[in-house]
Order: sequence, then C-alpha cells, then structure tokens
Amino acid sequence: MTMTSWLESHRGETVIIKFGGNAMIDDELARAFCDDVVALGRAGIRAVITHGGGPQISSELIARGIRSEFRGGLRVTTSEAVHVVRDVLVRIGADLAAGLGAAGATASALAGDEHALFTAERAGTEVAGERVDLGQVGEITAVEPSAVLKVLDAGGIPVVSAIALGAGSELLNVNADAAAASLAVALDADWLILLTDIAGLYRDWPNRDSLVGEIDAAQLATLLPTLESGMIPKVAAALHAVQGGVGRAVIVDGRVPHVLLAEPFGASGTTITPAERVVS
Repeated sequence: MTMTSWLESHRGETVIIKFGGNAMIDDELARAFCDDVVALGRAGIRAVITHGGGPQISSELIARGIRSEFRGGLRVTTSEAVHVVRDVLVRIGADLAAGLGAAGATASALAGDEHALFTAERAGTEVAGERVDLGQVGEITAVEPSAVLKVLDAGGIPVVSAIALGAGSELLNVNADAAAASLAVALDADWLILLTDIAGLYRDWPNRDSLVGEIDAAQLATLLPTLESGMIPKVAAALHAVQGGVGRAVIVDGRVPHVLLAEPFGASGTTITPAERVVS
C-alpha cells in the first residue's frame, strides 16, 4: 500500500499530535512537521496539535530573573512563574499556527485555559517518601473540546497549549503529554501521536535492541513501573489514551524529518493498542 492510499483509507479520522522535543526548537524539523500536518489535512484526516514548551520556558524564566526549582524531576511553578509559562506557550502556539499557515493550512492557536478547554486541580509529587508541593502544577480533571471542534468543523487545525484553569480561576501548569492524551480521549480520537527525541519505547534502556514495536495496554501497564523515570509520563499518557477509548497511541522520533509521512503511523517507533485490538 502506498502512503497516498494509506492516508486515503483513514479519511475522516481524528489524530492528536503532541509537538515537542527537537522538532520544537529546530526550524527545519518544524517546517517539515507543518508540511506533514497540512498533507494529513488534505488527505481528509482531522489533525489537532498540542504542545508544551519546556526549554523555551526555562530560557524565559532565566531572562526574567526567575529561579527554577525542580523537585522529583518536576518544575515547581510559582504564581510569578506560571504567567511566564502561559506567555511562552501562547507565543509558541501563535508561531506554530503561523507555520501551518505558511504551509497552506488555516490554523488557530488555543490556550488551554481559554473556553474552559482544560480544567485541572493542583497536584504534588513524592520525593524520598514525602509529599512535595509543586505550586501551580496540576493534573487535568476535565476537558471541554467545543472550541477545538469548532476549528475542526471549519476545516482548520487547532493548536492547543498545555495550560489549564484550576480552582478560583488560577492558572495551572500541566504536562503536555497528559494534556494531549486527555484531549484525545475527549475527542474520541482514532490516533494519539507523541513526538519525542528517541526512537520509541525501550524495554531495557539504553539497550537499543530492546525497542518495542507494538504493545497492548495490558502489557504496557505491567511494563510501566520498570521504565526509566524520564519515559514514564509519556508512556503513562499513551496508556491513559488507549484505556480511555483512543484507537491507538504512537510514540515516534520527532528528530526524523517528515516522520509523520515517511511511513504509516506506527511503522516506526512504538504503537500502543487497546488489549482487545490488533494493529492492521
């Protein structure tokens, strides 16, 4: 099957793509990504982009003289820092929407705290067995996708940033992979694609021969606690998506130009399916 016929066979499906890693900071990769997303749209696939902005946020905090503190590998987000986070995310979203526009699409940037898109509650973490307060960091508890659907139904590409509203309308910094998964579940998406800076999920990192090509949700739930800590949030997001009804989640190497169109989703990287399904 050619790539064109493969894309045509998935016409009308919805795919959520988490844009991140090197693709976010490398201009050539970003242009290739935008070209791929526009090609998906022309093939009749409904694409939604979500994004975070870790490196850019860190740079902006330094530029503004705001110290970053990490506990258990997670950024402590103060009331001062969270507004920087939102400013950076809004800028990234606008730039990405402009890139998609230059590639021939109509795209709209949506901040996750707008239109009640993402609602979250504060969430801490544990370090050495003790609960740690991370400040204005949250876990998504609800998604209102109407603004995203409005853009899709008009033939556009929504670009959604990972920021949420908490109690009392406070801003909460949320994990971008988790935001992508939550949105995929809310939209009953057919695909969730997570771009990262490695080739996929490894059973025994850094053993390059342990790359997992395909795994179902039940197997992944068993494997999850054994993974390297850096991969757990991304893999947990993929697992949440397929357990919540998303057809498939794919972890792919965003360092590869045109990875979205180089071959059918999941032919490279790692594909996670619900336990009862088999990848065709």
